[in-house]
Amino acid sequence: MWTFGTLGWPDDDSRLKTFHPTDVLVTGFDIIFFWVARMIMMTMHFIKDENGNPQVPFKTVYVTGLIRDEAGQKMSKSKGNVLDPLDMIDGISLDDLLEKRTGNMMQPQLAEKIAKRTKKEFPDGITEHGTDALRFTLAALASTGRDINWDMKRLEGYRNFCNKIWNAARYVLSNTEEHDCGQDNKTDFELSVADQWIISRLQRCEQAVNNAFKLYRFDLASQALYEFVWNEYCDWYIELSKPIFWDKNSSSEALKGTRRTLIRVLEAILRLAHPIMPFITEEIWQRVKPLAGKKGTTIMLEPYPEADASKINTEAEETIAWVQAIILGVRNIRGEMNISPAVALPVFLQNGDATDKQRLEINEQYLKKLAKLESITWLNPGDAEPLSAIQLVGNMKVLVPMAGFINKDAELARLNKEIDRKTKEMDKINSKLANENFVANAPGEVVMKERERVTEFSADLEKLQEQMQKIAAM
Repeated sequence: MWTFGTLGWPDDDSRLKTFHPTDVLVTGFDIIFFWVARMIMMTMHFIKDENGNPQVPFKTVYVTGLIRDEAGQKMSKSKGNVLDPLDMIDGISLDDLLEKRTGNMMQPQLAEKIAKRTKKEFPDGITEHGTDALRFTLAALASTGRDINWDMKRLEGYRNFCNKIWNAARYVLSNTEEHDCGQDNKTDFELSVADQWIISRLQRCEQAVNNAFKLYRFDLASQALYEFVWNEYCDWYIELSKPIFWDKNSSSEALKGTRRTLIRVLEAILRLAHPIMPFITEEIWQRVKPLAGKKGTTIMLEPYPEADASKINTEAEETIAWVQAIILGVRNIRGEMNISPAVALPVFLQNGDATDKQRLEINEQYLKKLAKLESITWLNPGDAEPLSAIQLVGNMKVLVPMAGFINKDAELARLNKEIDRKTKEMDKINSKLANENFVANAPGEVVMKERERVTEFSADLEKLQEQMQKIAAM
């Protein structure tokens, strides 16, 4: 009788008319008959709609998995493997945890065994993680299976995610507070390609999160949020914003455009994450809202973000993907060749087309700052190619001269590894194409795509082999 007994029944209470039926019941699979089915039957027996028809108490039943310990065992006091959510939120010392797990046991003979396992699993007790980290972990683990094996490492990782959001907000506020961020909604600002890129990626994130929520896939919603916030907004966009602030020649329109984008994307992130992480998002939003032109009293009453397809910019996405590929390529060479990140490197580009040259002209500032480059030089057809470590970005070669920087043996080993990887990939595709059933039954465009990949791998291997020969001759 819970669905209606709590709303004033059997009196003709306005609460019953306002709040009954509800939309969603969240429950575990083990009480579907003992609880859910009986609630439905009892409600249909006692509660009728305005036409006298039996009323169902809820439209959807969302069945959660059962949370087990890391070994997949059901949590129970007799096993001594219970984890109190409050202890993970606030933290607990080892002594208090032992007391909680072994005190007042029905089987006291198990206390020593439980204490031994607890000391091994939590030698320092449980550190404080906060409510938002715990909520995000539960959402991220909410897959479609019947069981969820608890993982303290995931909880630690999502506590770091909360810290990441907090630190990102500190950076944004330090560069936007007491500045013009477009709060007046005037259009006297200029969006860089990085601004356009992150706005476009935000739309795709909003699409993914909204679609996941509609399907009750809280794990997918959490994953989309995590990847966008950590990998795209924090790791890339914030870094791409720094050259704008560092450059003394940046125009007021460009500065305003970057500040406006930083603050508005952050504000949208907070609204996106709020249902899962209510506390940190409300706390930050109260500082962010005036800069983003928001006047509400609480984030809880703000509209939930929805994607705007007109702001999806595939050209900006492709351009920043090109920038990322070059930066990561140079960073990989630094790592493999053990070159200090503090050393500014000269870089040569070869075989690029008009699009590559246009992208370099627009994004040279980003490349020099984020990849720590001394210079970027195009090699014309016929120019002598310096002995270099090579990364491929499409058909374009990114060359880092080795003289004074690169260990010959290490570079040969790296190239061998890359040749081996590409050869294995090409062999897989060739094996697939040699299968008559695949060629006969797969769509024509799929077969053509696979053949194009073989051609690309073949060309890449030829270039890598050529580079190996040059290095070996040193």
